[in-house]
Amino acid sequence: MDLFSNLEEPLKEKKVFSVTEITREIRFCLEQGFSGVWVEGEISNLRKPSSGHIYMTLKDESCQLRAVMFRFQNRNVKFDLEDGQQVIAFGNIGVYEVRGEYQLLVEHIEPKGIGALQLAFEQLKEKLFKEGLFDEEHKKPIPFFPETIGVITSPTGAVIRDILRVIDRRFPGVHIVIHPVRVQGEGAAEEIAAAVKEMNALQAADVLILARGGGSIEDLWAFNEEIVARAVFQSKIPVISAIGHEIDYTISDFVADLRAPTPSAAAEMVIPSRDELLKRIKVSDDIIRKRTVSLVSEQRWNLDSLMKRTVFVYPERLISQHQQRMDELNIRLKRGVLQSTNRTKEIIKGLKKNIIHLAPRTRIDKTRNTLHSLIKEIKNIALHRMEIKRKSLSGVMETLDMLSPLSVLNRGYSICRTHPGMKLVKDATSVSEGDRLNVRVSKGEIICDVNKVVEGT
Repeated sequence: MDLFSNLEEPLKEKKVFSVTEITREIRFCLEQGFSGVWVEGEISNLRKPSSGHIYMTLKDESCQLRAVMFRFQNRNVKFDLEDGQQVIAFGNIGVYEVRGEYQLLVEHIEPKGIGALQLAFEQLKEKLFKEGLFDEEHKKPIPFFPETIGVITSPTGAVIRDILRVIDRRFPGVHIVIHPVRVQGEGAAEEIAAAVKEMNALQAADVLILARGGGSIEDLWAFNEEIVARAVFQSKIPVISAIGHEIDYTISDFVADLRAPTPSAAAEMVIPSRDELLKRIKVSDDIIRKRTVSLVSEQRWNLDSLMKRTVFVYPERLISQHQQRMDELNIRLKRGVLQSTNRTKEIIKGLKKNIIHLAPRTRIDKTRNTLHSLIKEIKNIALHRMEIKRKSLSGVMETLDMLSPLSVLNRGYSICRTHPGMKLVKDATSVSEGDRLNVRVSKGEIICDVNKVVEGT
């Protein structure tokens, strides 16, 4: 439809569009004219709401273009979109009618200059590295001789046959538990992670081999999924990762306790060779035998040397020497006891003399007399000092009596105070006729009323 065909028609004959109509016409034109286009630009204003859709703006040095990638499309994006990424997006130009804005409806997106899967690989590798999933301190040792070997791989193909053939060649009869899984395609990662968890839950093996043959990065991608990496990291059973060829590296290789360059190499590493063990045992047995023979010969020579000593040839000589030594010690013991007894007797005699000379009873009597004399003297001194203090106290008492107000009252004086305020009356002018007074005399108090006040000097 030509939107400009009616410009020169008379106004009453011109076609007038509503906003909705003109927006839909523009939408039709854009969708028809820009269907299946590739757009290159830098991501900005990236938003990921809970709806699962992804909104962004693609821009270059001069312009910008709004873009949206709906949830059913972005499920296939393997890498994380971030602001600042240079990308190439494929889709159709459409119009968001509510705002009248045109936008790119993205169906596929990939990073510029590097594959989407490679970018996703690097992003996940960096994330798990920062979390410490690759640290050596988390690596579990591979058992030297596992009784049971668990193999998680595809039940068909050359990988499982190679592993079984190598293990059987190295040590026939070892117990092997195979957990079949898909190793590529949709849902393979979930199967592999579930297999690792199930083998741990059942404690079905002493060591696990995670194996797959070579292929492209897409073929090996199941072993680059985060769910597999975390299952391997959480495994209590040591895990050997044997994915692809020697040049192939996957995320599971970094997380596993040991990486094998190929599945066959994993089978070589997981179990020692029976023939090599038998050779080592034989060599060790020969060494032990030789050392045992040498040790027995050496000890036999030592025994012969000991048997030739005098103590074994003439044992009675050694006994005689010890008997003689015992006789000497016995004599010295008796002599020492006698000397010690004599010294003790001398000490006792000296003590007896000192006891008699000191005469304890006499010293006790003398001390008793001295004590009686001291007691008598102390009593006399105490009585004398008490008499002095008594006289001094009497003098003080007399002085106190002379100074006491009660003594003044005894001589006929009295104390006059207002009643009931008990304020001391010193001047006749401080009372008036009719006032009541309290008069304190030597014995008792007198309550009286003032009939007359006579002033005087």
